[in-house]
Amino acid sequence: MEYFRIYTDADGETHFEDLTVTWSGRSYSSDLSDPIAATGVIFRRSPADQFIDWHTAPRRQFVVTLSGYAEVEASDGEVRQIGPGTVMLAEDVTGKGHITRGKGDTERLSLFIPLPE
Repeated sequence: MEYFRIYTDADGETHFEDLTVTWSGRSYSSDLSDPIAATGVIFRRSPADQFIDWHTAPRRQFVVTLSGYAEVEASDGEVRQIGPGTVMLAEDVTGKGHITRGKGDTERLSLFIPLPE
């Protein structure tokens, strides 16, 4: 299983990095990762045509898209497509941030899972 993160470098530019889940255990014939501490869950509903200009993440958090589509643009110019099942770790809490653009004609439902500071 793969996911990606968006982060800020020392010059304030944002970039993407692909990450792979490390499986560390098994339970009931399923592979499990180590737990990641979280502080809660936020449900979010966004319009299909949502546009959020340059902004930083409000906190370190996982963003899991359940339905709908969007794209995220990092300040280095790279654009990632987001759809159902996409997991993004937003860590660009400083710097230039990113742009989020809704795509398609369906609202986007997602989960925000804030991480401890």
